[in-house]
Amino acid sequence: MERHDRIVEVVSKHNKRDDLWIVLNGKVYDLTDFLPNHPGGQKVLLKFAGKDASKIFNPIHPPDAIEKFLPPEKYLGPLVGEFPQEEEILTDEEELRRELIERKPPLSQIINLHDFETVARQILPPAALAYYSSAADDEVSLRENHNAYHRIFFNPKILVDVKEVDITTEFFGNKTSAPFYASATALAKLGHPDGELSIARGCGKEDIVQMISTLASCSFDEIADARVKDDQQQWFQLYVNSDRKLMEKQVKHAEERGMKGLFITVDAPSLGRREKDMKMKFDDDADVLEDADDNIDRSQGASRALSSFIDPSLSWKDIGHIRSLTKMPIVIKGVQRKEDVLLAVDHGCQGVVLSNHGGRQLDFSRAPVEVLAEVMPELRAKGLDKNFEVYVDGGIRRGTDVLKALCLGAKGVGLGRVFLYANSAYGENGVRKACQLLKDELEMNMRLLGVTKIEDLKPELLDLRSLPNRTVAVAQDNLYSNNYQPMTSVEFKPEQD
Repeated sequence: MERHDRIVEVVSKHNKRDDLWIVLNGKVYDLTDFLPNHPGGQKVLLKFAGKDASKIFNPIHPPDAIEKFLPPEKYLGPLVGEFPQEEEILTDEEELRRELIERKPPLSQIINLHDFETVARQILPPAALAYYSSAADDEVSLRENHNAYHRIFFNPKILVDVKEVDITTEFFGNKTSAPFYASATALAKLGHPDGELSIARGCGKEDIVQMISTLASCSFDEIADARVKDDQQQWFQLYVNSDRKLMEKQVKHAEERGMKGLFITVDAPSLGRREKDMKMKFDDDADVLEDADDNIDRSQGASRALSSFIDPSLSWKDIGHIRSLTKMPIVIKGVQRKEDVLLAVDHGCQGVVLSNHGGRQLDFSRAPVEVLAEVMPELRAKGLDKNFEVYVDGGIRRGTDVLKALCLGAKGVGLGRVFLYANSAYGENGVRKACQLLKDELEMNMRLLGVTKIEDLKPELLDLRSLPNRTVAVAQDNLYSNNYQPMTSVEFKPEQD
């Protein structure tokens, strides 16, 4: 293509549905044919037709996203010149958000994991907060994941020498500094420009395992390259792509890059209806939508847009093939009942993650810790608990939550939103502080429980009588409740002047 064709004035004329160019990071692309297939819908491409879309593209796409979706001939060459800087008009809400960023508490004043969320809720852009905090339907499972831990009480031992406490453990034979990990989450760049890279660095410096998401906003290789030491442990979370050849390539590449586990997410054949995220999508599209109703599907928030490639036909018969691709431990992530844990054993997997996707999938799915309390006695009775690792995530905010899960028999616990909020508010240092706080709580509460090492945590240290009874009154958790953002009803249009 001639250099003249890529100057700003010419590019800006290609702004129609049947002739659509977009600039990304100084490069001009022809997206006309891609428009109907864009995972995020057509509206956002039309909104930036003939313009530079880098500002909204970069926080939610890894650098190699264009190469994955577009054939090489759609790259038209580097942009010649620069688009004029548009005057930024700030709303009162945005001015307040920026002011709060400058006024946020120093990291030294963050004393528990709830505090990270409190800060992040004030300083995150609305779209980022909607994506991070949203859950399915009425968000009952989101809250139940946390509340279930409040129905478990301790039976502590006394007069035990607890001068020395060791919270280290092993995941799949690899030592780690504490029995928790940073679970896979998408789009970390929405909250911090370094995205998953600062999570990788923070976890690495604290010797905590990071699970890398298929839907990370940084590329897989960027995150792997962000390891701070050669033996830093990372796992790869896999959404199985409808293109099985691509899936096979992902698995083999993950093993080549030293991933210590392959976690296959199975609870998302389609993504749940996350209404906070959906409502934000409506707001973002308001200037390109017609006032009148039409037949265009507007239900996609960021969540659904991301899920378009996930293969809904994935079934147990595919697990054997995935196992044949790698020597990494195979873990099924998103198991929600005892019977499926036993099937995972039968299919040769090395572990499961009991999870309902942080309450983001099927609302009214049970809290993973409640499922854990049913699963472990069955595994022990069958003699399967020694060589099969059970992990759990969802709702964990305290060291006591971690200890309850470990007493029940979990090998480790995952935290997702916690690390997103810590990273959004304070970057790498926030991630490190989150790890340190949880380690400190673990060590202190192990002393109070009367145990000195992880393997001493047993079911007899718990009182589970209230766990199955969801109507039991529990003490109000104000820190958690104050952070919860209630769902809102549909709003009328503002009055016209």
